[in-house]
Amino acid sequence: MLTMSNPDPRCARIPSSDKARLRVMLLAKHACGDGSPDAVDGNHATYHHELRSTIESLGVEVVPANAFEAIERRPEVDFVFPLLNRAGFQNSEMLAPLLLARRGVPFLGASPILRGLADDKHLCKVIARRHGVPTADWVSCRRGRPIAEPAFRAEQLIVKPNASSASWGVVTVATWAEARAHVEELHALGHDALVEEWLPLLDVAVPAVGGALPEPWLLPPMAHAPESAGALRSYEEKRALVADVRPDPLTMVDDPELTGRLNNYSAALCEELWPFDYGRFEFRYDPASGAASFMEVNLSCNLWSRKSISRSAASLGVTHAMLVESIIAHSLRRQGVIASVGLELAA
Repeated sequence: MLTMSNPDPRCARIPSSDKARLRVMLLAKHACGDGSPDAVDGNHATYHHELRSTIESLGVEVVPANAFEAIERRPEVDFVFPLLNRAGFQNSEMLAPLLLARRGVPFLGASPILRGLADDKHLCKVIARRHGVPTADWVSCRRGRPIAEPAFRAEQLIVKPNASSASWGVVTVATWAEARAHVEELHALGHDALVEEWLPLLDVAVPAVGGALPEPWLLPPMAHAPESAGALRSYEEKRALVADVRPDPLTMVDDPELTGRLNNYSAALCEELWPFDYGRFEFRYDPASGAASFMEVNLSCNLWSRKSISRSAASLGVTHAMLVESIIAHSLRRQGVIASVGLELAA
């Protein structure tokens, strides 16, 4: 049985000798904050502070930074944990990886080109279809091209920015006219858009970690089960910017057949994306029919202790601190920053 003292052997540790010498930069908007919620970013500020505290608790020196200027020249650190996303311009998630790659500084996450691919929801759906992974019908609406009505028909449609996160800019509509109007709004704000068939019921996420392994370590799937089936959570709700926000209604998926199917789908997608250090494959699942449909990939997803990847790991006896250390240790080994990890990797 897996416990906190005897977790999965793929859960890696940073050797003590390496902890004593390593300087790790945490590059995040609120890395220098005290954990208080932010007026714009809400609980993301709390998350960044928790992450800094967690890395420090491992006995690793943390250098906090909150601006790209910190890495324009080669920083005096051994490794960077880049979380400076949603930085006020399109595809900002790629800038830190690109700057670090230019300076030859190892960093957590994935290569810049994989970050760009994963952030493009349309291209990820193309990959899913190529590998036979069920995917809801959709149409890509790029800026600068005519907005074409989709060939498919659906009772409801989801319209979203093609590279959105935390449900920013996502709406549900009943008609193509409404969908088109929101696409035009997103285009005016500088975003490509995606229109897809709305599927009801549960969001299910399959976390993936273990960047130094030959294949990903897929953690148990977690389902988001709101009181009202199929209800969408807004950006403001996810960031706790509105009153009466409840904890994420996350539950373990206890159906072995569904777990196996979702793991197979995720493994198929990893044929195009692996290696990366941590991420989440997201699906929509209908318990009545058993159908599961791929939605998107979220590389470098939220590692807050209250979110799905941490709560999934906890079901295996892996604490939040152990999970964070394992993710960093795998990345350090993958990139040759350390020669080995504290626990033996699975063959």
